[in-house]
Amino acid sequence: MPDAAAGVRLDGWLAAAVADLGRNHAKRLIVDGHVAVGGRTIVEPKRPVKPGETVVVQLPPAAPPTPQPEAIALTIVYEDDDLIVIDKPAGLVVHPAAGNQTGTLVNALIAHCGASLSGIGGVARPGIVHRLDKDTTGLLVVAKNDRAHRGLAKQFADHGRTGPLEREYVALVWGVPPRPVGTITLALGRSTRSRDKIEVKRGGDGREAITHYRVDQRFGSVAAEVTCLLETGRTHQIRVHMASLGHPVIGDRAYGSGFATKVQLLPEPARTVAAGFSRQALHARALGFEHPVTGEELYFESPLPADMARLAEALAAAAAAF
Repeated sequence: MPDAAAGVRLDGWLAAAVADLGRNHAKRLIVDGHVAVGGRTIVEPKRPVKPGETVVVQLPPAAPPTPQPEAIALTIVYEDDDLIVIDKPAGLVVHPAAGNQTGTLVNALIAHCGASLSGIGGVARPGIVHRLDKDTTGLLVVAKNDRAHRGLAKQFADHGRTGPLEREYVALVWGVPPRPVGTITLALGRSTRSRDKIEVKRGGDGREAITHYRVDQRFGSVAAEVTCLLETGRTHQIRVHMASLGHPVIGDRAYGSGFATKVQLLPEPARTVAAGFSRQALHARALGFEHPVTGEELYFESPLPADMARLAEALAAAAAAF
């Protein structure tokens, strides 16, 4: 790397150095972990380059241009000509991405809705206004035409601050937060160590993230059931925010791995149930919004999935035994 490039942002330098590579594309390559500097993967686009550094770019293989319809069973809570509300199970990825080109909610929706899905999200994300993590269960709304997509997107961008949008989650977390109610306002951004993780950002970095929480049930001092209301919708927001309090979501291997040994402190049968819980115990329980075409206020609730209900019952029995 020439001395004249010193101090230039990595994404800007890369866009200038590689023919036909725009800055946005360069930024995405960096964030997705396809760029290494001096043999070390870098995921921060704004990192300044230094004289003498060697930059290696590995271009990912081209993804299939259009997701294909797949006959995947869906739990449909509500559907009309403009939108569809799904109760998503654990293990279902919302849209195709690297490593998950098939078997996604989008593939199922294309089979169910045909050509009626909104095209605003692009060919890989038709109709997708918001999403849930692969192993988070619960309610999700999808637009079936562009008018509905624009109306829903506007509400989600507003985060319910001036409208009826409401997103309520229930989480089973390790330990008991010291305050029965609270608000977490820590900014979040992509981890500098792992492109698949999110971390708290301080000093003006990161994006605004606000989570309101309420402790609904205490399982002794071992665990708690917490309701979380989102005022913003960042990737992994609840998971990272609860972990930042020292009370990560049970089963969360990305942000709560340090609490795995707590399972051994539980009496049977709670120990076996908790040890066998293979996902984060997080469920999108309620979703409310204004219908983007009719203006009607809609509100939906989803019962706690069976695996989380069993875990809660086991934790309650363990707390009673202490």
